Amino acid sequence: MAIPDNPTDDLILGGEKPDGRTARLKARIKSSKLKNRLHSASAKVVGADGPEAHDVPHDDHRLMAGTAFDDQGGKPWHHMSDGTFRNPRGSPRRSLGRMKHAGPFFLEMLKRGSRKVDIPDGHVLPRDVATRSLKEHVQDTDDFLTWLGHAAFLIRMNGLNILTDPYLTANAGPKNFGPKRFVKCGVPMSALPHIDVLVVSHNHYDHLDEKALAKLTHKTDMTVIVPLKLGGFFRERGFTNVIELDWHETHEVNGVTIMALPVVHWSRRSGFDTNRTLWAGYSFTSDHHKLFFGGDSGYGPVFKEIGEQYGPFDTALLGIGAYEPRAMMKASHANPEEAVQMALDLRASRVVGMHWGTVLLTVEPPFEPPARFLKAGAEQGYADSDVWIMAIGETRTLRGWPSNL
Repeated sequence: MAIPDNPTDDLILGGEKPDGRTARLKARIKSSKLKNRLHSASAKVVGADGPEAHDVPHDDHRLMAGTAFDDQGGKPWHHMSDGTFRNPRGSPRRSLGRMKHAGPFFLEMLKRGSRKVDIPDGHVLPRDVATRSLKEHVQDTDDFLTWLGHAAFLIRMNGLNILTDPYLTANAGPKNFGPKRFVKCGVPMSALPHIDVLVVSHNHYDHLDEKALAKLTHKTDMTVIVPLKLGGFFRERGFTNVIELDWHETHEVNGVTIMALPVVHWSRRSGFDTNRTLWAGYSFTSDHHKLFFGGDSGYGPVFKEIGEQYGPFDTALLGIGAYEPRAMMKASHANPEEAVQMALDLRASRVVGMHWGTVLLTVEPPFEPPARFLKAGAEQGYADSDVWIMAIGETRTLRGWPSNL
């Protein structure tokens, strides 16, 4: 979520083309030539014995995903003619209907900002315990996952230390403005191991923390992976190995293939750059594990498409918070029940709740999401051990996960 979310920004996302255009697009997709290219691209990317995924030509990535093309210049659906981006087909819309909720929403958020948040026992590990546990896992050889809060994770896969959406300092906003974390980062930044890969889903302040970036060391050593048009932000801040990916494009680092995937969200860093940089989720694939990181997303049919094309996944990290009022948030953030449905659509064996319990962004009770998430998981047939609510600072191996109980 951008901080603050501007309800007057009424750009409609995820709509359909007029009927005539849709018919022409369908006719193009039915052509035998395009079918052959789709088959060829899919074999190149997915086939175990084919070329490396990042060697597939740019257009073939889009074709492999079955992405509908615009009539203007053969651009994918999510590329607009004015250089901005939009959500996948069938996504919920950020419509004018949310405007009537804006006043009460901001009034309630102002009230909540002045109140102390009561943090339940066990929600945050003591920092010395979290730091010691992380150090032990770093010294071991197993792949692991550490929740630093919100959508920030340290993921170790195939020997790589991967940091996602590093909102690690106090405010989700410029300078010292914006909502403030009511819990600290799970471990001190100084205790993090050397970061090999930094992955960012989009440019909202609660996912892209400029003060945290300034504190990261070895900027010229790490690989930074971001959606289209966000690379300049990092290069301007001293990161030299920056890779921009469109949806369905991949980059490989040390045996881990990282693919940018479509999700239902939007982007804005200031009042004048709405949707001028792309947003994305990511898959991380090694010989031993396949993980989906959802970044920030509402629910939409695109998750079933991802599951059919790229699933199953061993683990899915999905947002379960910042969902009320639904009229304002549905097109940006899933609620806990929708997150479980996302996991089912993705064909994920295990699902981890994130994007909750860290900072107040919306009006639902801050510790409501876990109970709803666990209940929905059980109702949808997931075992207790496969629906994860982690403590902030907690580290778990990616194999042999224990139960929440």
